[in-house]
Amino acid sequence: MPVVEAVVTVPVPPELAFAVSQTVAPVRYRWDPFVREQHFEGGATRPGKGVRTFTRSRHGLTMVSEYVSYAPPTNVGMRMVRGPWFFEMFGGGWRFAPGPEPGTTVATWRYNFRCRPAALRPFAERVGVWLLGRDIRRRIAGYAAGCADPEVLAAARRAINSGA
Repeated sequence: MPVVEAVVTVPVPPELAFAVSQTVAPVRYRWDPFVREQHFEGGATRPGKGVRTFTRSRHGLTMVSEYVSYAPPTNVGMRMVRGPWFFEMFGGGWRFAPGPEPGTTVATWRYNFRCRPAALRPFAERVGVWLLGRDIRRRIAGYAAGCADPEVLAAARRAINSGA
């Protein structure tokens, strides 16, 4: 099963780095170049294990994902519940660890997937690694910029202070 990964060190502590990663619209759109539309489903108002999220990507594709883990400030994991026809399975996890310097965080984002139909899987997964790899690198670069954006940081701090 293919895996794509991107890593960045950001100049904020893990609690704040995690909170930035979980910001929601409209703040999310300031830093996340992948997301064109995103909202919680089923009446949820904040992330958490079992919560489902609808996402429309910059490519126009949609996915409903479910948090399978939610452990601030260290990690979050998700799995696809419903998504593009060519994904048989899709999941991902974001980890946040203290960085090499005080007050920094190493963010590691990893996705794994399996394509269908099986007959096209070898080709489709090579394309998927290239495309998802490109997208995850752009996305984590946007995240790093968000970790330096005063408006994004203020929203993340408000979320921390409200217990979200």
